[in-house]
Amino acid sequence: MYRNLEAECARQGIKKKDIAEYLNVRYATIYDKLKGKFPFTYDEALAIKKKFFPDLLIEYLFDKDVQEAKKEVS
Repeated sequence: MYRNLEAECARQGIKKKDIAEYLNVRYATIYDKLKGKFPFTYDEALAIKKKFFPDLLIEYLFDKDVQEAKKEVS
């Protein structure tokens, strides 16, 4: 669901485990959020951006796939 975030994690070698540990949540929680099962809170998104991707826009990182966003509206 968050393709940009996942792509940037892959480029920089950041694992879901790293994000989970930083946010003090379970790995499964991050996995579910990345797949769109649950949303990231604004505070979580901001923390991820500041810690791991300070040079990238939060809007870019947390942009949902167009197709997925359409499904949510329907």
